[in-house]
Amino acid sequence: MEILERIENKKAVIGIIGLGYVGLPLVIEFLNAGFHVIGFDIDENKVAYLNQGKSYIRYIDFNRLMEYIQDRRFNPTSDFSRLALVDCIILCVPTPLSLHKEPDMTYVFNTTETVVPYLHKDQLIVIESTTYPGTTEEDIRKILEKTGLKAGEDFYLAYSPERVDPNNRDFTMRMIPKLIGGYSDRCLTVARALYDKIVLHTVPLSSPRAAEATKLLENIYRAVNIALVNELKMLFDRMGIDIWEVIEAAKTKPFGFKAFYPGPGFGGHCIPIDPFYLTWKAKEYNLSLRFVELAGEINTTMHDFVVNKVIVALNDFKKSLKGSKILILGLAYKADIDDDRESPAYYIMERLEEMGAVVEYNDPYIPLIKKIRRFSRFDGKRSVDIEGGYDLFLISTDHEIYRNIDLLSFNIPIVDTRNLIKTKSSLIYKA
Repeated sequence: MEILERIENKKAVIGIIGLGYVGLPLVIEFLNAGFHVIGFDIDENKVAYLNQGKSYIRYIDFNRLMEYIQDRRFNPTSDFSRLALVDCIILCVPTPLSLHKEPDMTYVFNTTETVVPYLHKDQLIVIESTTYPGTTEEDIRKILEKTGLKAGEDFYLAYSPERVDPNNRDFTMRMIPKLIGGYSDRCLTVARALYDKIVLHTVPLSSPRAAEATKLLENIYRAVNIALVNELKMLFDRMGIDIWEVIEAAKTKPFGFKAFYPGPGFGGHCIPIDPFYLTWKAKEYNLSLRFVELAGEINTTMHDFVVNKVIVALNDFKKSLKGSKILILGLAYKADIDDDRESPAYYIMERLEEMGAVVEYNDPYIPLIKKIRRFSRFDGKRSVDIEGGYDLFLISTDHEIYRNIDLLSFNIPIVDTRNLIKTKSSLIYKA
């Protein structure tokens, strides 16, 4: 196979569609490995930023990326006709949920349709977007085969789920084993040869659907366990027991226990979304994944639990929620990143405003709220300084910078959803 030779000598041109939190780190790994990369995105602003060497993802080294742009090894573009020039196409586009918690495959299917006019023989197509089992072998394959070319014979098709943990210095993309499921043995061989160039270890699976299911299992495992500790947090709160103390104590057992931590609700692109892809698919097989569905229900109730804790805290200080000024600390879904996808802070902010509170936010990594489909009411809202004049602080994200601020000195109630403040104080309300 000619493509294997091109991959081996690094003459293969890599095309990555979607230059976000998954696609852009992938671009860098292939560039570091010595490949030429064309990056595709429909967002003209992202393309312009990249071509100017500007950053829109905080933890990515754009100085190094600019070197690749200047020596023309990396070409960001919105011109999808250049797909005809690439040997390997990797899809890293969003797979969100509809308002009714059903898979929204618009981005994946539309992107695949975009690939069709430029698909040619001996080309590799890999899907990295998280999706339900069967997407690659059934839906994607059928779209691509409208060209008359056959998967496994004329072109190669595989699924390799992203497993990126943004800004995790301990487990970089290169260090995380890469799951690969090929449509055929030949497809697996080609896809594995490609990823072997950028990761330390590849894990071959029997099929794309096995790889798709594995990614869902990983995130459902986390979703269910987070739901468990969130439910226990609500119970222990009523019993006057500190859930974080209990978790730390349980961690001392050297076997049989893995710590998961409660919070204000799900965040990020994986855990709040992926379980619903499988519960939706399960209905085709006349099965209801009650355990998974229950976990989703529990975690979505955390927003209301936090809001109720705000009401209690204000009431203790003889104030009502309506008209109170509240500052939310942290908009990102986890600490020290600039990723606000599916952040629970948005749900909480919306609920507080609906109940009459005046809500602002502070996040050093998200100075401006950009367009969000689900929360368009917040478009253009800006981060404000942490200062006096508020009736309550609500810690939604445990950014390290907040640990260096004496929040107790403001002498107002603080609802802490992340156990950020370890000092005992009557001002602290754990949520």
